[in-house]
This record gives sequence, structure tokens and C-alpha cells, in this order.
Amino acid sequence: MVMLAEQIAQDILQSFSDYRAHFHRITAGAKARFELADWGAVQHASTERINLYESMCQDAAEALQRSVGESVHTSDLWLLAKQAYINLIVLRDDFELAETYYNSIYCRLFGHLQLDDQHMFIHSSMAGRIVDSGDEIYRTYYPVRGLQVMISTLLDDVAFDIPWENKRRDIRNIMRHVRNNMADEFNDAESTSIEVVKTVFYRNKGAYIVGRVRTQDKQLPFVLPLLNNEAGGLYVDTLITEENDVSVIFSFTRAYFMADVNVPSEFIRFMQSILPMKSVAELYSSVGFYKQGKAEFYRTFIEHLKNSDDELIVAPGIKGMVMTVFTLPSYPLVFKVIKDSFSSSKYIARSTVIEKYQLVKRHDRVGRMADTMEFTNFSFPRARFSDELIDELQKVAGSSVEIETDRVLIKHLWTERRMTPLNIHINEALANKDEYAVFHAINEFGKCIKQLAAANIFAGDMLFKNFGITRHGRVVFYDYDEIMYLTECNFREIPEALYPEQEMMDEPWYSVGPTDVFPEELHILTRCDRTVRKIFNELHQDLLDVKFWREMQNQVRAGNIMDVFPYRKVKRFLRN
Repeated sequence: MVMLAEQIAQDILQSFSDYRAHFHRITAGAKARFELADWGAVQHASTERINLYESMCQDAAEALQRSVGESVHTSDLWLLAKQAYINLIVLRDDFELAETYYNSIYCRLFGHLQLDDQHMFIHSSMAGRIVDSGDEIYRTYYPVRGLQVMISTLLDDVAFDIPWENKRRDIRNIMRHVRNNMADEFNDAESTSIEVVKTVFYRNKGAYIVGRVRTQDKQLPFVLPLLNNEAGGLYVDTLITEENDVSVIFSFTRAYFMADVNVPSEFIRFMQSILPMKSVAELYSSVGFYKQGKAEFYRTFIEHLKNSDDELIVAPGIKGMVMTVFTLPSYPLVFKVIKDSFSSSKYIARSTVIEKYQLVKRHDRVGRMADTMEFTNFSFPRARFSDELIDELQKVAGSSVEIETDRVLIKHLWTERRMTPLNIHINEALANKDEYAVFHAINEFGKCIKQLAAANIFAGDMLFKNFGITRHGRVVFYDYDEIMYLTECNFREIPEALYPEQEMMDEPWYSVGPTDVFPEELHILTRCDRTVRKIFNELHQDLLDVKFWREMQNQVRAGNIMDVFPYRKVKRFLRN
């Protein structure tokens, strides 16, 4: 049995090494794709890299099933396999990723059952180990020869194979921003340094230089977004130096970066030094290690449960027709479970809901859709559930829940960042007569729908309750059971009634196909309040027009990929 266990460990590690090599290949190609302005290839590579993990884990699990046979399900065999695996990865600088990969294969073979720390890595076998590659992951610059020389050197070191559109102008723009916003940090050139991550971060149509400014008593993050003018020229679009703005660039609502990170944990430590509000889970996910992000979340959540005593409760807001949602008030996530049966107005199957969430995982979220983590057989302490939540789960999702004396097992759920539902936010703003908050929310709502459309996503159910507002004031869509590709929609105008009585009927007097969409019906969203209706009509009345949607479809079909910036347009530099 020992030899068989060692063979299992070797086979899993070989599969993991192959995965890392493929992951690196896709990621390393980001520079060439950016330089060629091949935005279609950028989207394809992003999806390919996400799919890579699942496909390679599945292939490895099936290969073990064939080579080991039914013995692969022997519990004692995996006790030995885990120890053999630890011996193989103990010197690896990506050991945490290797452990998570092992977990994924184990779960496939055991159907997400027998999940314990003896057979798999619920907790890391090397928790607390600090990996030092011996090679700094960042370059250090000093402004002792002047700010202009330092910035010029920094930009040269990025070493793109396309020329700068106007490097002198970009340096001038950066210097002006520094003098206007960071003068104190650069008053004493002797005690100030700039540390820049050697790898460039690529996402969508942008490349990002990431680093920090260090003085004697503080350090500040910064990001330099670079864009390709699609005529063979490179330019600096802006300089982001506020921590909140940098945090938004690494948001859970955006696609994962392509960043060639050789030693993941070393990189995460650096990023946490400049973004202390970001969790380790978020930072791993932000550079494409989303399974590691999931593992880190689970560990921190277990630890949080040990150090807190509040109850899991039904999430505030209007209850969904497809999902039941609960949360732990002291933790910034919600848990979503598919109901056993849906409202009569929802003509979808459980499998369709799952497909929709998988679609979002693989699609460009353009800062407007929340990332999710999917779990099977998630175990909670029974004592942490409120009676109301237990009743709710048994009533609407009984087939997905097993309730025992000391635990509650949810067979299938998703986690998602908790946000204030937009309907609650708007109602509170109206009650407080906060006109700016209402204006901002409605404007963000319209921009959210438009940016999703530009990314080939039609949100479907656009009621305010299906959107949330983040701590940074961005409106995000989070209810995915009715989303579809924009190009699959059939946008129609409502035909005129033949006689007045038709308009009074409960059912439409015209035929409605499964992909038919009538933009005029969106005015129902604003019936709730005159102020909301007025603001919506001023800012986004084009959403009620079939022409807008058909034009969006034409742009998507033509392969036009809209610029969606992870920072406000007002922050962009002038290019004159």
C-alpha cells in the first residue's frame, strides 16, 4: 500500500506541475497579446486559463481511477498518500497551490465526502512558512537624481516591444500628478524610495505597473495603467495613488489579472503590504489562482467562526425567487442556495441556474458582476444557525440541506461578497432626502447595465433588488439566474393594441418568445418613485429604446470591445 500511495502522490504532483506549466504559458502570452492589441485573444486566454484548472484536475482524477481501480477509494491509502505528497512538495515555493490541487483531485474521487484534515489539506501542512525566493520581486528606484530621471528609468525598465506614443508627455503628466498629490512624500529624496513589482499586470485592454512609495514613516500604493493606442503606440493613461482607488482595480467584480508570478506567496505578502484591507483570498484570486483563493477563504472563515459568536441569519432584503440567501453579520459574505422549487414566473431548471453562475465565472465581469465561489458539502456548526434560518432552509431548500445535532451540511452553495441591495440603498436615500445618493445610485445602475451589455451580457431581471452597491459606491449585478448573452436576445418593440381592451388584459396581447426582450417594459423599474423616474429618464432613457440594444448587439457581433476603466474617467491624463 505504501508504494501505491507514493505513486498516487507522484501522479498528482506531475499533474500539478503540468498545470503550472500551462498556466505560465497562457499568462506569459499576455504581453504579446497586449502589444498586438489582440483583444479577442485576451478574452479567449482568460477563459482558457480558468477552464484549465477544472479540466486538468478532472483528467488527473480519471487517470488515477483507471490506474488504481476501486482501491483508489480506500481511506487508509489516502492517509499514506497525503504524507507522501507532503514529502514531495516540502521544498516547493508554490507548496500552497500544490496542496489545493491535491484537495481538488481528492474531492473528485470521493464526491466531496470524507473531508477531513487527515486525508486532505483542510489546513496547510506548512502553515506559517515564509518563502523567500532570494530574488526580489520588485525593483527599487530613488529620486536622488531627480523625479524626471527616476520616472524615465522606471518606464524604460518595463521594456515593451512597441514604442511610446509620447514618453516625454507621459513623464510630464506623472510629475504633475506627484507634485499635486504626493509632494510631502518626495520632499526628502534621501529617505524616499519607489518599489515596483517586476511583473506587469495585464487585464482586458490594459497593462498595469504596480508598486509602492516608501518613506521613513509610511508606504503608499500606486498603479500606473498603460494602454495601447492600437496604432502601435504605448501611453500612460493615469497614475492611481489613493488606496481605495487601487483597491477597486483589484476588485472582486473584475476579471483576473494575467501576472507572471513565480512565487505566489511572496507576491501576496507584497500586495498585502500596500492593500492591507484586501484578504489573502482576494489577492490570490485577483491573479488567477481562484482555487487557492477559495481554500484561503475557507480557512479564514473556519477561524472566524471560532472567534465569533453571532448567528447565521436570513440575509436582509427581498427574498429571491430562485435562491435563498443567508449571511453571518460579522463576516462580509453571503451564502446562496438554490431553492427546491421556483416561482411560477421563473421558467428555468436547477441545472440552468448552475450554468449561469459558471458562465459568470468565465466571462469578463467588467467591474459589474460579483465573483463567486462554489462549494459542495459545506459544513457549518448547527449552533450558529438562527431558528428562522433553519426553518427557511428546511422550507425552501430541504433537498440541499442535512441538519444534524451538531452541524448543518449544505450540499451545494455559492459564496459572494455582501453588498447593500440597491433597492434598500435607494429607499434609505429617498427617506433621508439625500438627492445626491439617489442620483449617484441611479446613474451607476444605468452604467452597470450598459457596461454589461458592451461585454455581451444582458442582465435579464433588472429589478433594483438584484443589484448591490459596494463600499466604494459602485453598483454591481449579483443575481444571475436570468442572464444571457446579449447577442442571443431578440429585442422588440411592443406592438400597438388593436383595441383599448387589449391593453387592460392581464396577459400580453402579443406573442412572446423565450429570447424576446421589450426594452419599453423597463419603465416599470421607475414607477416606484417620481424622483427615481425623473433621474433615470434624464440619464438613461436610451435603455428604453430598442435602437440602443440593437446597436449594442451590432457592436458586440463586430468584435468591438468597449473600454471599461477600473478608475474614474476624470482621473485620466490629457494626451495633448
